[in-house]
Amino acid sequence: MLELIRQVPLFAQLNDAQLEAVTAISTRRSFKAGTVLFAEKEIGSVFYMVLSGSVKIYTTGSTGEEKILSICKAGESFGELSLIDGKPRSASAQTLEDCMLLAITGQSFLDLLRTHFDISLGIMQELSHRLRDTNQQVYDLTFLDARTRVLKSLITMANKHGLRNGSIITIKLVLNFDEISQLASVQKTTLMQVIRDLEEKKILTLSPSDFKLDLAKLRS
Repeated sequence: MLELIRQVPLFAQLNDAQLEAVTAISTRRSFKAGTVLFAEKEIGSVFYMVLSGSVKIYTTGSTGEEKILSICKAGESFGELSLIDGKPRSASAQTLEDCMLLAITGQSFLDLLRTHFDISLGIMQELSHRLRDTNQQVYDLTFLDARTRVLKSLITMANKHGLRNGSIITIKLVLNFDEISQLASVQKTTLMQVIRDLEEKKILTLSPSDFKLDLAKLRS
């Protein structure tokens, strides 16, 4: 368990004694794809770290439509916010594929923050990073056209979750086209138009299990 937790960037800088403190209150849990871990507006009780697999964080509108806020993969964490401020969950979380997660209950998590400043600092840095991401999303919605938002979302997914070989980045398709359109904040018809255009220009190659993005052709 110690080595698993050491792989999470949030805790990568901790010494062995601090990692032991995290290990002592962590539970390793496996979840099947499609499992809702928690729902928007629930009272938060657990903080999660992803060891393998991927989890989507999303909100649901009044008519039932979803908006994906982010995708968490190995080494990333989620669920901290409602434990810290005591308010209901601001979003829902659902596994996109079979996952192995580390779970820490709310009171144990708060006790950990009180006794280990390095961990508290890491959490603050992570929340600051997410705030910057939110600000960037607001900027994108305000100033970028739909095509540019699609391109930026694909590049972000590739850079964050892809495997690079020269100018080609390969990423497994854990999201369907509906979910990618939500992530880019565009209509699905617009997404498909952009994807067809990228395929025709050999910038994007789709297969049933992944997509490949050619950065050299994208730049040209």
